[in-house]
Amino acid sequence: MKNAKKIFKSLGLDKKVLQGGDLPVYSPIDGAEIARVKKHTAEEAQQMAAHAVDAFKVWRSVPAPRRGELVRIFGNILRDNKDALGALVTLECGKILQEGLGEVQEMIDICDFAVGLSRQLYGLTITSERPEHKMREIWQPIGPVGIISAFNFPVAVWSWNAALALVCGDSVVWKPSEKTPLTALACQKLFEQACEEFGDDAPEYLSQVMIGERDIGEIMVDDTAYPLISATGSTAMGRAVGPRVAQRFGKTILELGGNNAIIIASSADLDLAFQGVLFGAVGTCGQRCTTTRRIFVHESIYDQFVVRLKGAYENLSIGNPLEERTLVGPLIDEQAYLAMEDALNRANMDGGQVTGGGRALADKYPKGFYVKPAIVEMPGGSNVQEETFAPILYVFKYTVLVDAIKRQNSVPQGLSSAIFTKDIQEAEIFTSEAGSDCGIANVNIGTSGAEIGGAFGGEKETGGGRESGSDSWKAYMRRMTSTVNYGNALPLAQGIKFGEED
Repeated sequence: MKNAKKIFKSLGLDKKVLQGGDLPVYSPIDGAEIARVKKHTAEEAQQMAAHAVDAFKVWRSVPAPRRGELVRIFGNILRDNKDALGALVTLECGKILQEGLGEVQEMIDICDFAVGLSRQLYGLTITSERPEHKMREIWQPIGPVGIISAFNFPVAVWSWNAALALVCGDSVVWKPSEKTPLTALACQKLFEQACEEFGDDAPEYLSQVMIGERDIGEIMVDDTAYPLISATGSTAMGRAVGPRVAQRFGKTILELGGNNAIIIASSADLDLAFQGVLFGAVGTCGQRCTTTRRIFVHESIYDQFVVRLKGAYENLSIGNPLEERTLVGPLIDEQAYLAMEDALNRANMDGGQVTGGGRALADKYPKGFYVKPAIVEMPGGSNVQEETFAPILYVFKYTVLVDAIKRQNSVPQGLSSAIFTKDIQEAEIFTSEAGSDCGIANVNIGTSGAEIGGAFGGEKETGGGRESGSDSWKAYMRRMTSTVNYGNALPLAQGIKFGEED
């Protein structure tokens, strides 16, 4: 691909990195092999863990604001390389260029957030029941953090974890998706530039990239060197990772599947709802964990809204995601295409009315899996329990809001949700304890496109983890309660008398 060499060169990826390895890397744009990188062995994975422990022992004692300075430098280097890294994201995972650039902007934003956080790792002072005693809650660095990321956000999710972990005093080891290792290697190159500018306070092996498939990820998951594993992927992956880490008493942040829904009330601003649904359903070719999978449309506006949506689907610009006019790029690979076809066939058998779907641009890109996004109108009372990582939007009709919320919630996943309404009572019900059961519940914006300032994550089979903003930093630290006696007596808590004379 003509743009690939230029992108690689600008990010410091040379032939030594890109050639001669045993893991082929394909661009979903045309299915061409763009690199062949070296997978790490089990022995090398274990060595990385040992190096991460050594780096942590040095880094934890560097003052937090100083650690923040490294992240500030890294953020500036990302600014300088935003165009190239954004293009590499597009080249390797297939999302359109605007989304690739947006993903790098998320990295920059979380760096800014983490720099401020480096001076706000606050604990508590707690009143003691004993005289001349003080209690404090102190947060300490937790140790090396293992990060497992998915192909659909090949750089942003790593940065959510890494930026916070670094200011908290932790080292990081990143196992990217085997489908998108090049973006990880590029980020590592940029981070090494930041360390060089930062100086000697940054120990060697502070950040490492572990390349491989499931077997290498399993080594990381089982290694006690990592007190925390942050894993993003399917619910099936989470079911494997969670118990294995728990068995060794490690901690996890799990960001798993989403079956996200939007409720469109009778009072909704239909222009806003249309924009929110369209981007949420077809952005990244339906391969976001926050992709809009289901919509519940009030019966009074159902026909009007669905007709408009179908018209927009017919005119979507599908094509090379590096081209500016494109709105929908390819699926990641053939397996994703076959999963979409299977889901549409099952929906058809269940009584769904399918509009769209099928392969696109097969003549131009025989090894690229472009598809037409699909709308599936489902029969009354039905629901869809499984997530298909593809641009399929299931449409349901509803009459009463309480019923729509109940149907929205009656799936195993609980990541993102939204309602479009001008009725404040409906909005408040949706965000109340009796409303959405998801980790994200939006009003008058869609399910996709979270900002870094809020904690990101979901409930139920989405895993329950939180990353990015708010107080998510606490997951990368360990909590310590410290009681200090500054008096000359040793009274016991709860007024206990032990061995004292009357």
